[in-house]
Amino acid sequence: MMVMEVLLVRQVTSQEPITVQLVSSFTPQSKDIDFEPGPDYRGGRHIQGQTKTAEFPGASCPVVHLIWTPIPTTVTLLPEQSQSRWGFILVAATSLDVGEACFDEGLNLMATGDLRPSHEVAWRELWLQSKIEVSGSESLSRALIGCTFYMLSAFPSIHETSSLFGGVSPGGLSNGGDGQDYWGHVFWDQEIWIYPCIALFYPGLARAALEYRVRTMDGAKYNAQIQGYKGLKFPWESAASGREMCPEPIYGQQEIHINGDISLAFQLYLYLTQDLSMFSVGRGSEVVYGLADYWVSRVTWKPDQQQYHLLGVMPPDEYHYNVNNSVYTNTVAKHSLQFALELAALLQHPEPKEWREVAEKLKIPFDPEAQYHPEYDDYIKGHPVKQADAVMLAYPLGMLMPPEVRRNDLELYEPVTDPHGPAMTWSMFAIGWLEIGEAEKAHHLVERCFKSIQGPFQVWSEYSDGSGAVNFLTGMGGFLQAVVFGFTGFRTQKERLAFSPLLPNGISELCIRGVSYLGCKMDWLLRREDVCVILRKQVHSAGNAKSCDLQIILKASGTKIPLTPGQPVTFPREPGYVCKMSQVASCWPF
Repeated sequence: MMVMEVLLVRQVTSQEPITVQLVSSFTPQSKDIDFEPGPDYRGGRHIQGQTKTAEFPGASCPVVHLIWTPIPTTVTLLPEQSQSRWGFILVAATSLDVGEACFDEGLNLMATGDLRPSHEVAWRELWLQSKIEVSGSESLSRALIGCTFYMLSAFPSIHETSSLFGGVSPGGLSNGGDGQDYWGHVFWDQEIWIYPCIALFYPGLARAALEYRVRTMDGAKYNAQIQGYKGLKFPWESAASGREMCPEPIYGQQEIHINGDISLAFQLYLYLTQDLSMFSVGRGSEVVYGLADYWVSRVTWKPDQQQYHLLGVMPPDEYHYNVNNSVYTNTVAKHSLQFALELAALLQHPEPKEWREVAEKLKIPFDPEAQYHPEYDDYIKGHPVKQADAVMLAYPLGMLMPPEVRRNDLELYEPVTDPHGPAMTWSMFAIGWLEIGEAEKAHHLVERCFKSIQGPFQVWSEYSDGSGAVNFLTGMGGFLQAVVFGFTGFRTQKERLAFSPLLPNGISELCIRGVSYLGCKMDWLLRREDVCVILRKQVHSAGNAKSCDLQIILKASGTKIPLTPGQPVTFPREPGYVCKMSQVASCWPF
């Protein structure tokens, strides 16, 4: 259900009625759906129809019902009124019963005056659960609020994670016609760019995103089979079925890192929640194992090098294709196989020996002389790069490397990355510079992201000139990660949530409220010299996780700081991690 309100407020004293004309661009027509008029319902107009084309041959064409309140040509503020509101409802549903029930709910809320208050209550609950606040930069504060608002708007209610949830597209709800905002399809953007912050704050919503992938496994199995491979091959562009929807075949055939990206999201969820039900009853294990089977069937053994290779791929840098051994693709594939092994041990699932063998012998390109990671085999230094690629090895993929190698990767790729590329790119460079202590360089790159923000409502465009996808959630997700995972140094690792805070000169305080870890909620306040953490008193466990007793361990000194609900703890700004109390019996839900 979508609602629009018109508010008229009398600004000056007057006894005259004020009439305003309303102009609507809405027409009950679609080139994608054969609509026909249906009977009006409770004063609302009704049309119904089926999509003209099925998602794939042999599939059914979904039925769509639209019910909406008619929009008058004018609204009038009467002489005795200082202000007045007019509400308009549009309901879209796949059945008439559901459509009428939603329309009834909307009308009833309007009649009792509870429509806007119920909306405000829902948002107040979201903001109370989690929020990101900064002191010292008003523009950064506005951007953070805007990004959080639009990203949460693309997910279902925290109380109703519906089985109809169709994932998150780069532009959120699909806008426009052919080719606009990627048709509302779901890409790697969901798992790599949008998902991490959602998982850190709202594990229930993170699980909803994973469940979308579970529901599309049949399509992923079909994709693998028609390409001649085993296991699951998730589509580069996904819709309802999980079959490949990309209009250009090369992306579905070669941009296979999507499989590893999805596995990484499942791993992040497990490490943050220890919710094994997602992998047993929720069938997440089938996804993880199916991805591992795919990698085993997709690699090629090179006897002369005693290594497995991934040939003919397109890396995240889409300026290059049909390359061999994309360093990002191979690394995320290796992690995918390693996570399958880890999960199999947890669930006592038989471990195919090929998973371990391929994981151990998969080539990860590295130049030992120049001490950097070539983007792929035979990459020539200085060649243009579309977007963040090799610089994503340390974060989010978690590859361990010496600081000088991390610096070399950043210094080599930053100047050759397209300055007019997609908005999320510079956030990954910012996180990289923060990892090696270059806070001011990172801050400059974070501010560079502002060029993609279109006023006055903080809506992001895909490109800094305002072109590309509108409401570009991918850019917003990258930007939020630069702050939430960059300035805090949060890293989700097995059995710990690591941190290494570092603030640039332009930010005096950073408050991260509602960090969710092992069923607990924490509020973090980062200052120039110290860090304050409060473990919230437990109300309920999000994401079906059992809460655990937690402690903070500081890396340099080894100091252990127990976290007591409602009691703030303050310690010097230095690296450390949050983990379970060692003396407490494990609450891992075997």
